[in-house]
Amino acid sequence: MLTAVSSFDEAALLRRIESGDENAFDKVYSRHQGPVYRYALRVSGSPEIAEDVVQEVFLALIRGAKGFDPGCGSLSSYLYGMARNHTFRQLGASTSGVELEEETAAPETDPLEGLTQAEQVERVRSALAGLPAHYREIVALCEMEEMPYAEVAEMLGLAVGTVRSRLHRARALLLTRLSQESCRA
Repeated sequence: MLTAVSSFDEAALLRRIESGDENAFDKVYSRHQGPVYRYALRVSGSPEIAEDVVQEVFLALIRGAKGFDPGCGSLSSYLYGMARNHTFRQLGASTSGVELEEETAAPETDPLEGLTQAEQVERVRSALAGLPAHYREIVALCEMEEMPYAEVAEMLGLAVGTVRSRLHRARALLLTRLSQESCRA
C-alpha cells in the first residue's frame, strides 16, 4: 500500500525532478509505476499498451509536470489522468470491449482447484473486457485499484454520484454477462 504523502511533498519532488534529481524521480516512479501500469492494463487489456502508457506518463513527468497543481489534487490523480488519456489515445478512443491477454498464474497445489479458479478469472476478465470503456475504467479504479470515489470523480471530471452510478451499472452488467455465460455452459 502506498504511504500517505502530502500534495506539497509531491510538488517538492516534482520540482526536484525538473531540476534533474534522479533520486526524486526514482521515488515517484517506484511509488506510482505499479498502479499506473495495472490501471492501463485493466482498461486496455494489453500489456504492451500498458507498458507504453507507463513510459509516456513518466517521460512526460521528466519533461515537466506543468499541469500538476497540488492545490487541485494528488499526484496519483494527476498520473492516472495522464494514463487515462494515453490509454484511450492508444486504443483509438474506442468504447467497445477489447480482448484481454492472458496473465501468468501462480502455480497451484491442486490442479483442479487451479483450473476452476483460472476458468472463473477468465470468465470475469472476458466479461470485463466486453464492457464499454467508461465502465471498465470505473471498475479498474474503484474495485481493482481501490481508489476512493471522490478521487476517481476528481480524476475523471465527474460527480461522485456519477462514479457511484457507473460502478453500480458496471457491476450489474458484469453480473448479467456472467449469469448468461453460466446458463450457456
